[in-house]
Amino acid sequence: MVWGTGMPTNILRQRSVLTKPHDAGRLTGPRDVVIETGQIKLRARLADTLTAMRIWSALPLFSTVEVWGACIHFEVPVHTGRERTARLNVSPGDICFWSEDDRVIIGFGPTPISKPNEIRLMRPCNIWATTNDDVTALRAVQGGDKITMAAVRS
Repeated sequence: MVWGTGMPTNILRQRSVLTKPHDAGRLTGPRDVVIETGQIKLRARLADTLTAMRIWSALPLFSTVEVWGACIHFEVPVHTGRERTARLNVSPGDICFWSEDDRVIIGFGPTPISKPNEIRLMRPCNIWATTNDDVTALRAVQGGDKITMAAVRS
């Protein structure tokens, strides 16, 4: 990289996302997020995982969508490792986190590397939330669309 031509996103991610003292332990009670892009809103329930806790601590998050087959993904300033329960194949409604690239991934159909009747991600990913909303609505999302994730407060 030539200095002065732009700042790599990794430099922007240097801060720790666990800055709120109330989020120092595991999640307590059900927590929901709303993921919004254009006219589409998905409400997701967080799992009791380290990835979910770190994402919750970083909310609200704002990013730009990229599309890969029937899957959207977007970069977020959250760092965490791959969990033992990470999966390569996911189900519609699974909200995933690709730890190697700090990206949230939502699959709603086959990707370019999927076999018939599966949603195969590029690497095993942590499932940190699930939604019962219709994720096939994400077919209308295009690369470059803005996306937000925010906590749903009761």
